[in-house]
Amino acid sequence: MAKILNSNDFDKEVAEGVVVVDFFATWCGPCKMLTPVFEELSVELNGKAKFVKVDIDESSEIASRFQVVNVPTLKVFKDGKVVKTLVGFRPKEALLSELSDLI
Repeated sequence: MAKILNSNDFDKEVAEGVVVVDFFATWCGPCKMLTPVFEELSVELNGKAKFVKVDIDESSEIASRFQVVNVPTLKVFKDGKVVKTLVGFRPKEALLSELSDLI
């Protein structure tokens, strides 16, 4: 299961390499649909990218900092900088396609 980050560990976790961050909410239907896809990708791409999550209700300061207004939102970080933003649910193949140029 992907680690859920908070403001204490967020910056350290996204500082190096490719990190895919799932900004989600527990009440969000599309977020629940994305969870198994996100988990599968985290296993398949282990070693190529790190997969972590941020609960926007528990860590609203991180969501605000990265201007997350809709969930689910995936932000792809490379060495601490956002290089791609994906909003809304996407099937696994579509996410793999979006990530392929970054990993």
